[in-house]
Amino acid sequence: MKALREALGQYATGVAVVTTVTPAGDRAGVTVNSFASVSLDPPLVLWCLSGRSPSAITFLGAGQFVINVLAADQEHLSRRFATPMPDKFAGVETRPTETGLPALTGTLAHFACQTVTVYDGGDHLIFVGRIEEYQRSGGEPLVFHSGGYREFCTDLRMLNQVGA
Repeated sequence: MKALREALGQYATGVAVVTTVTPAGDRAGVTVNSFASVSLDPPLVLWCLSGRSPSAITFLGAGQFVINVLAADQEHLSRRFATPMPDKFAGVETRPTETGLPALTGTLAHFACQTVTVYDGGDHLIFVGRIEEYQRSGGEPLVFHSGGYREFCTDLRMLNQVGA
């Protein structure tokens, strides 16, 4: 299993934090690197969450989510939302989307989505959502490769490990 994980880790990905809030006001947020565009017409995206995640029930019950694409200087948010704690949102600046979901500020982009379906993906749940609202700011992305955060450079020969 470890060897497979290391081999899969050779694929560099961006880093996102997925956030939600239930009708009862329960908030959840998790760090993911499993985010992909599915379709432009209709506008669909997907992301994956461990079925063992304490946040799984909240995301399943919310029926909506925001994918927040992290900027290079937001490693602290990635680490925060990847770490179990009572209130991951404490001290984190958010703004409400048009549908009232918590979007993180300072991100490269966010996509507010309605959950269309959730598939069983082995030990993970695959959430497919229809984009209802999005915003793009631009900038340099936070990148994850081979078990660590990396610095994105326009000259790929200069890809360096950061935070190690």
